[in-house]
Amino acid sequence: MDYRHECKHEISKSDLLCIRQRLCAVASPDPYAPNGIYRIRSLYFDNLYDKALAEKSDGVCMREKFRIRYYNGDTSFIRLEKKTKVDSLGHKDGAVLTAPQVQAIVDGNLEWMPESPDPLVRELYRKMHDEGLLPKTIVDYTREPYIYPPGNVRITFDSNLRTAMRCTDVLNPDCITVPVPGAPILMEVKWDTFLPDIIRDAIWQQGRHTGAFSKYQACRIYG
Repeated sequence: MDYRHECKHEISKSDLLCIRQRLCAVASPDPYAPNGIYRIRSLYFDNLYDKALAEKSDGVCMREKFRIRYYNGDTSFIRLEKKTKVDSLGHKDGAVLTAPQVQAIVDGNLEWMPESPDPLVRELYRKMHDEGLLPKTIVDYTREPYIYPPGNVRITFDSNLRTAMRCTDVLNPDCITVPVPGAPILMEVKWDTFLPDIIRDAIWQQGRHTGAFSKYQACRIYG
């Protein structure tokens, strides 16, 4: 299993303006982001005892989370993802789902999942069936991504964090979401084996330190 280094930094609007100016001189906007940004909607899973939430709150070094995610309101391409974390290292497994499959999971119709050819779908089924994993909350935000090929570096700025109020109907465009109070702009930096100095210098900002902000944890404020 290949892990990537991951660091998060809570930054202000003024930090973003400064860092973006330096970063644009050395890195490139992600070509898959229309006009330099895209909107992300995710549905996170947890069990009846909020295991994923508790492990994040308690700082457990080895943990995992399941989520369903799509971009810019486009339900023609949806991914199931399992994010595994070991301290500051992360690994992501993924599988493609259709919109009807996602709706079936949200509605609790799981009979088709054990026969899926994808092992991640079968793993989600086992954990929903045996461990009580279930859809928990919707997380919406806007992402501004940059890439730097040496080191396979990816820098993202996430803002406008919103959450649904006890709604898990992730495909419903009319599902009401509300802003998360006090949510910062979050800069995430990911790389493989090394972080080039030119990127380290570009993203440095006086008084900002690596943090552990969790969008899922913040969005659980309403339940």
